[in-house]
Amino acid sequence: MIFADKLIQLRKKAGWSQEELAEQMNVTRQSVSKWEGAQSVPDLEKMLRLSELFSVSTDYLLKDGIEGEGGSIPPDEVSALRRVSLEEANAFLFVKAQTSKSIALAVFLCVLSPICLLILGAVSEVKGYGLSDYAAGGIGMIILLIFVAIAVVIFISSGRKTEAFDYLEKEVFETEYGVSGMVAERKARYSTTYTRSNIIGAALCIMALIPFFAGAVFNDENELLLMTMLSVSFVLAGIGIAFFIRSGIIWASYEKLLQEGDYSRAKKEIQPIVTAISVVYWLIVTAIYLGYSLFTNNWGYSWVIWVVAGVVFPAVVVVTNLFCKKKGGK
Repeated sequence: MIFADKLIQLRKKAGWSQEELAEQMNVTRQSVSKWEGAQSVPDLEKMLRLSELFSVSTDYLLKDGIEGEGGSIPPDEVSALRRVSLEEANAFLFVKAQTSKSIALAVFLCVLSPICLLILGAVSEVKGYGLSDYAAGGIGMIILLIFVAIAVVIFISSGRKTEAFDYLEKEVFETEYGVSGMVAERKARYSTTYTRSNIIGAALCIMALIPFFAGAVFNDENELLLMTMLSVSFVLAGIGIAFFIRSGIIWASYEKLLQEGDYSRAKKEIQPIVTAISVVYWLIVTAIYLGYSLFTNNWGYSWVIWVVAGVVFPAVVVVTNLFCKKKGGK
């Protein structure tokens, strides 16, 4: 038995998670993960500390042929945590990479959905086209609902493809030999793409306002021109958001397997509360957006509600996390 396997058995026999062992060793959880994944070996000082923690000799830890002191652990003493195999991890990463494209497309369709309503509404104001307000509104709403319906179908379909892996987000788990190393390596390789996608997304979202303001500067009395330029703004913003969504989903898939960031053990304990509040928050935002837009028919400016909601949302998450931690500490 090699050192990595001995360390896994000793840690489980002690009833510790990787994070708890990392705290005992004054190292990061990633360091423990690398030790157990046979990607690295602790230095002599750390090895001595391990031998003290588990009451075994350094010879037992270092020499592959020695089995006596730690021995094998009876099945009933092995951690009950679910173990993720290399095949399962690869399958999860593949599915998330595929569905990230679909979800990004669905969000893009949602952003584009009001465009026809905006343009047709502006066309109805021009007498030469002979399009009534009711016809413009009806056709625009039909197209909007079609776009949203397609997006909902994509969301549901993508969710069904990944529901078998929901436990990675909600439960604490262990990874089998080589999994953490493979995921960490792929995450490191994707880091450049992730950063580039965020830069492109941010740039497009910022520049999305340029066409609308340009139209206002050119002719602020031509409503058809303004709505057309606003539609171009929607397209640019949609593309930028799609960059954020796709890269974010892929990056989150690595963090879920490594149990880092928002998917660490501590975060998973409060995740159900955060998820529930997030769902309620966006449902309320959607209701406000649709209610205000339909009541005032001011679709040209009501989209600002989404911008404000997006800015406020991180603050809502932070406050929720602080509240949950404070409540959990009592």
